[in-house]
Amino acid sequence: VQLQASGGGLVQAGGSLRLSCAASGSISSIGVMGWYRQAPGKQRELVADITSGGSTNYADSVKGRFTISRDNAKNTVFLQMNSLKPEDTAVYYCRGVIGGFLKITYWGQGTLVTVSS
Repeated sequence: VQLQASGGGLVQAGGSLRLSCAASGSISSIGVMGWYRQAPGKQRELVADITSGGSTNYADSVKGRFTISRDNAKNTVFLQMNSLKPEDTAVYYCRGVIGGFLKITYWGQGTLVTVSS
């Protein structure tokens, strides 16, 4: 199983980006999928996650600006990021809990988001 993240880049403050993460391989089922980020010198933190049923959870710092969604048919999770701030600059990682009886957590390779002031 692999998670392939894409969509990062350089954007000015106030701009928008959309991240995508597609899971591929031998997948029986996917539970929670989410996005985490890690800024230089800081610990990795949860940005948002979403269950297979569509229930969402957001970090306080991104509520009202970011929207997480998923396409279960395509095993893909998205993160729409609006009103970006310089403090959103980080490497963004997608995460998925995959499997039936035996669930394994997989991480994508990370995609860099840089927000300039």
